Amino acid sequence: MDSAFSALEKLNSRGMKFGTEETARLLKALGSPESGLKIVHIAGTNGKGSVAEYISQILIADGKKTGVFTSPAVYSQEEQIRVNGEPLSPQSIKNYIDSVMNVANGETTSFEALTAAALVAFEKEGCEYAVIECGLGGKLDATNAIKNKELALIASIGKEHTRYLGDSIQSICEHKAGIISNCPAVASALQPPEALAFFKKRGIYIADKPIKILKSELSGQQFTYGGEEFSIKMNGFAQPYNAALAIEGARILKVGENAIKNGLATAFLGGRIEYIKRGKGEYILDGGHNPSGTLPLANFIRESFGGKKTLIYGCLSDKDIDGNLKPLEGLFEDVICVRPDSPRAMDGDRIVNTAKKYFDRVRMAESLERALISARGRVVVSGSFTLLKEAREWIEKRS
Repeated sequence: MDSAFSALEKLNSRGMKFGTEETARLLKALGSPESGLKIVHIAGTNGKGSVAEYISQILIADGKKTGVFTSPAVYSQEEQIRVNGEPLSPQSIKNYIDSVMNVANGETTSFEALTAAALVAFEKEGCEYAVIECGLGGKLDATNAIKNKELALIASIGKEHTRYLGDSIQSICEHKAGIISNCPAVASALQPPEALAFFKKRGIYIADKPIKILKSELSGQQFTYGGEEFSIKMNGFAQPYNAALAIEGARILKVGENAIKNGLATAFLGGRIEYIKRGKGEYILDGGHNPSGTLPLANFIRESFGGKKTLIYGCLSDKDIDGNLKPLEGLFEDVICVRPDSPRAMDGDRIVNTAKKYFDRVRMAESLERALISARGRVVVSGSFTLLKEAREWIEKRS
């Protein structure tokens, strides 16, 4: 673990818990750092991180000093707490975490402490806005200890974490909509029909103006939303919907159209159908880990990433591996399975046996490095964010 975050290590054994009480206690003990911030709160199954990146870059383009707190970490833990698009220094983060540890107790979890540290950081760094991504769910997520908000945004909904959120779209929507607290709310139009019905019934505005794709390349996309043209750097059919959600949210915050366009054009988040070219090698890194999150990747590969391809795949034990691999069926000549470096990793034999249902050539690699060395053609690494940091480090060493 990065040294700035070492103080949180002893809290990891406490695992995860639902509820806002402990985070609320921490914030009160710290002097309520959230009270002076304009909070934009984001929930959803897929796209939360992308929406956070879009709306924060829009606010920055409008001249607003903006903090953003996201999870999980993909390439570094520091990236979880950013101010005006840049991670804080490890020493600054350590200082903010230490201030939280001074008021933590035997009930505090790592995520609760990190949430509080992010809000302390944004207050101390002089931010006007704080864009906060939910960890899991919404209503009972630690981040929902914040009660006064400027705006709530709800990204695409799908079935995930059903053990905690329930196994119906209705139940999951109830949790996600729980972040709405006396503030305007907007939901993405990229939803299952029952989710759209749920949000409309509750009077939540839907970002559902017509979207038309003008250009889609490995370097990004151009599209129109409601007849207005926008450019983004991120790939996949879900990204214009994520951008549309940020557009409507920004308009509620009375951000000018030029700042909206400039912010969207600047925004980029790694690990979301991220294209990398090194020498003759071409790679896609994608952290999609549920069926609805895998669909944009499958569509992108089918339309924009042709030729011979190898899939390197690994996932965590609580994931719907059949639902994740089914959309990718028939798109790869070779599949190499790996076991992510996580205590929650799925057993390698189960990954291989499941992959054989959908692909003809499947094998197991002893490590991600061996998988990357032996992969042929264009390479896609997917299934879990936990794979992407190691994959990117290996790729970037190539000349």
